[in-house]
Amino acid sequence: MSEESVLKNKARELYGLLCEKEWNPYVTGVIVAFFSVMMMAWWRPWGAVGAIRNWGDWIMYGVASLFGSEAGVFQYYEAAPDSIFVNSGSVIGIGFVVGAFISACLGKDFALRVPPYREMVKAVIAGVLMGIGATLAGGCNVGGFYNAVGNLAANGFTMMIGLVFGVILGLKLLYLEMEHITWGDSGSKTVTFPPTVIYGLGVLGILGIIIASYSYAGNEDSDYIASLSGVVVLAACLGYTMQRGRWCMVQGFREPHMTGDCTLAKSVMLSIFIVAIGAAVLKYAVPVRAEGEAVLAAAHYVRGTFGWGGVVGGFIFGLGAMFAGGCGSGTLWRVGEGQVKLMMVVPFFAITSSIMTAWFQDQEFEADGVLGSYVYMPEVLGYGPTLLIIGGTMVAWYLIVTWNEETNKLIVPM
Repeated sequence: MSEESVLKNKARELYGLLCEKEWNPYVTGVIVAFFSVMMMAWWRPWGAVGAIRNWGDWIMYGVASLFGSEAGVFQYYEAAPDSIFVNSGSVIGIGFVVGAFISACLGKDFALRVPPYREMVKAVIAGVLMGIGATLAGGCNVGGFYNAVGNLAANGFTMMIGLVFGVILGLKLLYLEMEHITWGDSGSKTVTFPPTVIYGLGVLGILGIIIASYSYAGNEDSDYIASLSGVVVLAACLGYTMQRGRWCMVQGFREPHMTGDCTLAKSVMLSIFIVAIGAAVLKYAVPVRAEGEAVLAAAHYVRGTFGWGGVVGGFIFGLGAMFAGGCGSGTLWRVGEGQVKLMMVVPFFAITSSIMTAWFQDQEFEADGVLGSYVYMPEVLGYGPTLLIIGGTMVAWYLIVTWNEETNKLIVPM
């Protein structure tokens, strides 16, 4: 075999590894943690519901503009929201979806997958539940749990508790659906595209991220807008990684109770602990080296939901995620690969989150401590003990799910 042929084969192998094969879940979890810490170091922790809520704000603002904003929930939408191309949460969401779209195209996974009619109804219910849950908990599975715990906030643990029980109830309800409901099984179809078209779309997605990054970076009037150049690239990397590894946090809660498999649960707990270490470094050591000049605000993802708000919100969100078939981040990367059901989830999630957040802010529920307390754990315990508690919680979770994998004691019966 010629040297040129060997090089071509190695290039094909590398392409297959990076773009076509499903990534190992542990490797995916580490990479997600890496880009999560990079996002924190660049600007702010990432999330999913911030984007979805901004899109919901625009939907509600558009409706209010048509019918008037004098009464009801429309009173919250007199002023136009931040542009979807300037709001940092929205930029993260757009970059994330495009990154997942690039991965799906390059891996030949992209297709428009239309669900059965019953799944369309479940998409509506799921979106509403996820919007309610995310508002109560102060974020979806990313901002309310993954990045909350990773950012050393106590409210992440309360949402985690709620997620477990919400997923268990959702699993039981799905079993009942399979046993007793037959309506709406038809209507599904898949619209595929020629490989050359899919590859071309993937290349356009890459060019879109590059152009967006350079456009933001070239803004000389606003340091904030210029900083979005890195935000959109890192968000795309996260979307690419999670789609390629098919990494969905709700599966980390579901599979131990459905099949006993704890692979994704172990991946999530490893990822969280890496993020927590990164957050501790960025929130403590870097500001000290900068002579007290703040680098990353300690308050990021520290929400006043350490209490019933986090638990109940996590429960409702977990239930909705089971109906949706994806968590907040999982919903967005599945949108990127063409899942029509999740495309239907997003607007109902967005509108519900927008309305409830506007109402909660108007009533100052969180600020008044109605949902729980603000607890930044290092302020109470110090950084070392905080990391020990997070690490200990992840170890306890590991022991429970691996014990269950051997004994099947926590399997929800069908």
